[in-house]
Amino acid sequence: MTAQTFDRKHRVMTSFRFALTVAMIWTACCGGNLAVAADGTDLAPLVKELKDVVVVLPIGVDSQRQPIDAVLPRSGFNESSGPTRVLLVGRPETASAIVASLRWFYTHADAAPLRSQFLLSAVPQLPESDKPAAYPPAGGAYTDDAPQAMYAWRWIGMQAPDAVLVVEPGESLAWFVPPMPAALRGDWAQALKPTTTGRDNELAAALVRSPANDMGLIPAVRVNLPDQQTEWLATFLSAVDDADPPVVSPARQELRKRLARTPLETATLLAKPYGHDLGSVVYIPSLALLGRVRLGELTNDPSHAEDVRQILSPYLNGQKTSQVDNGSALSGHLIFSEMATRSQGDERAALLKQTLRAADMAFDEQGRPKASMPFHSEMSDALFMGAPILAAAGQLTGDPRYYDASLRHLRFMRKLVLRDDGLYRHSPLDEAAWGRGNGFPALGLALCLSYWPADRADRPELLAMFQKHMAALAPLQDEYGCFHQVVDRPDTYREFTSTCMITFAAARGVREGWLDRQTFAPLIARAWPAINARIADDGRLVDVCTGTGKQKDLQAYYHRPAILGRDSRGGAMALLATTEMAAYDQSPPAKEGR
Repeated sequence: MTAQTFDRKHRVMTSFRFALTVAMIWTACCGGNLAVAADGTDLAPLVKELKDVVVVLPIGVDSQRQPIDAVLPRSGFNESSGPTRVLLVGRPETASAIVASLRWFYTHADAAPLRSQFLLSAVPQLPESDKPAAYPPAGGAYTDDAPQAMYAWRWIGMQAPDAVLVVEPGESLAWFVPPMPAALRGDWAQALKPTTTGRDNELAAALVRSPANDMGLIPAVRVNLPDQQTEWLATFLSAVDDADPPVVSPARQELRKRLARTPLETATLLAKPYGHDLGSVVYIPSLALLGRVRLGELTNDPSHAEDVRQILSPYLNGQKTSQVDNGSALSGHLIFSEMATRSQGDERAALLKQTLRAADMAFDEQGRPKASMPFHSEMSDALFMGAPILAAAGQLTGDPRYYDASLRHLRFMRKLVLRDDGLYRHSPLDEAAWGRGNGFPALGLALCLSYWPADRADRPELLAMFQKHMAALAPLQDEYGCFHQVVDRPDTYREFTSTCMITFAAARGVREGWLDRQTFAPLIARAWPAINARIADDGRLVDVCTGTGKQKDLQAYYHRPAILGRDSRGGAMALLATTEMAAYDQSPPAKEGR
């Protein structure tokens, strides 16, 4: 270390010690901006003071369904290489020290050199349950009575910081540096002069041993703070700053690699594990097959369509018969209608026959129209399950009865599940606007518009349904680009399939001129990296809500399992979204209002 560098770091640490001491005295004596309430430190004053610099977002909820907040630099949502990213994770007892350190870091002149080198984020107070949390958390997400550890673990994995500092209370200043594998190049942490030991299953030890969210390992250290200790952050940042080579976590390297992929590259990866069977004609494998067909068209690779034709052939030649006995089966027949538009002669006739097996469920035995498609179960899913197959049948046959039936079904379902604010409740059992329960209407209406004649007199009504719903959804996208498990509850988890479905609808809408480009292009631009980051090269996905029927209350939607790994439902929606994003990137701007 040069004398000049030593002098700069000495000034930084002296400044930090003084500023933090003043802030903590003000907190204790004057009830200032860092006041600690009974339930923790109030972050609102800090955010108000630094509103142009940081934002507070929930990472999840605790056992009492209270939000767990993170303080994040606004510039941190740009995932370019940039500065080293450091995350502080505290306890309620250390929250005031973390908030004071954030204020110093983002406002004090002596911290300016550090601000050019680091992006500093924090979860100031991660609540503990009755017993110390064990990491990696066992069990499913986010289903148990103390979900905070799982929320933290998965969020940290997606955040992919370069280094994590866990801040806990202690009688004296003490550093714990867990044994780090060679890949982490953790020698820099020895400069902290560790003096205490730790548990193998505490957060810092787990992060260096187990890749959170399967993203990658993250260097992590724990510090124990006595009440009056003030220079811990500067000490830690100095150690990271001195590292040679610079500290870049494997998790961040993996995140950068994912974000560098194009939509076509990601779709090609997804097409390896997904879209290779149709054991039952239901919507999940059907949409995955459609995604592969669209990928082939975008890449001029006919092998995808040829393979899909082989998969469908048993249903066309009578070897297998599809069962049309639930809503998923209705929409599952979309693969037949889509392939019919790409076929001729006897093959087209056979595909049309399969399409009409589902579409004709809209009529009774005398051919009279029913009030709605069957199997709707009073759920918003049915806007997708029942309406597009009817519109597709209308497109293939030219018979207006199918368009009439599609619109009739949409009107019927909207009376059941459309809320006054333009969102869809999942079912009449509860007002909860489930994420995928809004993804289904967005996707369903986008597909209906794709099949609908431009000159039908009722097209403006259909277009208005779509536009009003998308306008209601747009403000609910979070800073990461995600939509949530309950779309208007940002403390629920960032749900993968709803983000894919809404992004598909937005991209299709802008591409076709149904949505205002100026309004929705930024939404699409934020959503794409959120989707891309949550797809591993081998098709593993992050936080796919499991299959979900009617739930009795809002709490039940909070606790629906979130799948980490390969998932056929998530893979199908990801293939739709990635191929639509590829088409969006390749398409010139459309004339709006079509």
